[in-house]
Amino acid sequence: MNPKFFVTSLAAMVMLSASIGIAASGVSLEGVKCLMVAKNDAKKEKASKWKDGKVYFCCDNCLAKYEKMSKEEKEKHAASANHQLVATKQYAQQACPFSGKPVADDTQIKVSGAEIGFCCTNCKGTAEKMKDDEKVEKLFGEKAFKMAKFEVVKEKAE
Repeated sequence: MNPKFFVTSLAAMVMLSASIGIAASGVSLEGVKCLMVAKNDAKKEKASKWKDGKVYFCCDNCLAKYEKMSKEEKEKHAASANHQLVATKQYAQQACPFSGKPVADDTQIKVSGAEIGFCCTNCKGTAEKMKDDEKVEKLFGEKAFKMAKFEVVKEKAE
C-alpha cells in the first residue's frame, strides 16, 4: 500500500469521526437566534424542551415567557422551533418537505442557517422564490416537518 495514500485515508477517517462526534454530542449555536427575539443570539444555557430536543433563547425573560406559555401558544412558534432543531443539528431531514419523496442530490438550500433539501429542482425553485420568513413557515411548519420526516439525530455508540 502506498504510504501517502494510507496517511491521507487515515487522516480523512479521523476527521470524519471527529465531525460525527461533534454533531452527535454538542449543539452548535453559531448563527442561531433566540426563538422569541429573532435579532438576538441564542445562548446554550437558556434552553427549553421542544419535541425531543431543545430550543434556545437569548435571556431569562424570553425563556420564562416561553415556559409559561400554554401548549397552544407554544405551537404558534412551531415553525421557528422546528427550524432551530434543524439549524442546531438535533434533527435530520429524511424527505422533501413538499412531496415526502427522497431528497435529491444538489437540491439543498440554506434557510437562516438550516440546510434543507428537496426531491427535485421544481420544489427547490418553489422554495427559493419564497420570502425568508415564509420559508421558515412553509419548510419547517408542522405539516412540512412531518412531510420531510425529520428525525432526532441519535448519538452514535462508541
